[in-house]
Amino acid sequence: MKQGDLVVRNSYGGDVLFRIAAITHRTAVLKGTDYRLLADAPVDDLAQVADPERVGATQQVRIKASASVLRMERQRREAERQEERPEQAAGQSQGYFELPGKVLHLDGDGIYMRKSMQLYGQMRVPAHGVHIHESQMPEVLHRLLPQLRPDIVVITGHDGVLKHQPQMDLKSLASYKNSQHFVDAVRVARDYEKTRDGLIVVAGACQSHFEALLHAGANFASSPGRILIHALDPVYIAIKASYTPIREAMNLPEVINGTISGIDGVGGIETLGRYRVGLPKRALQTQLPG
Repeated sequence: MKQGDLVVRNSYGGDVLFRIAAITHRTAVLKGTDYRLLADAPVDDLAQVADPERVGATQQVRIKASASVLRMERQRREAERQEERPEQAAGQSQGYFELPGKVLHLDGDGIYMRKSMQLYGQMRVPAHGVHIHESQMPEVLHRLLPQLRPDIVVITGHDGVLKHQPQMDLKSLASYKNSQHFVDAVRVARDYEKTRDGLIVVAGACQSHFEALLHAGANFASSPGRILIHALDPVYIAIKASYTPIREAMNLPEVINGTISGIDGVGGIETLGRYRVGLPKRALQTQLPG
């Protein structure tokens, strides 16, 4: 086996599809292809996968992911039709222009970063993505927030409960791979903008310390049930925030149940959206700030 191969772990029943990131002394560092999971395993425990679509768990999660994207597209079309109605009723001939909320997305994984940016583009969400190690996210946010002035910040990457701790305490940030870094980054964001409706923060990855992230100031976080979350779950929430009108609160059950991981994967608090419309459309020559 070599770096880049697709594999499953025999000891876990082949439940998650991974790509080998590195091999050192017969131990492989693994990155989930669909889940934000970083793991290691003995090479002898791995089975190479030639056709990932034949892995049962992978099939199921990708079906859910496709359904989630289709749902977002359908909701987006419905929102567009709703915005046309007041224009028609008022006899406007020039049309509205749109200002969806602007996203700053920090990701500890380059592959997931590219997938996320592709989905933002597909949904026409203005987004700036930065691939950066989790430990550097607080410093990068401190520099970028005043430059980019986003409406929504996504802080994600890899995380997980450390299995080899002598005494594992799920209440302690020391029991998590990167939750402390995510918490520090959330605090930087909240120091920049105190109100949770002024800047929406989506934070966490697989098995992250949900309660600590919320207490630090996140609007949405993972993972209440300390489970694996899908790579695109934070993106889905950011897109919903970007296209929910500023006069409306995001529908929490709809948002959370619309994610691939569900209520054990993601939770959050009542939050106003960041989408605006304006008039007249013909006067808009350049994109306005959010």
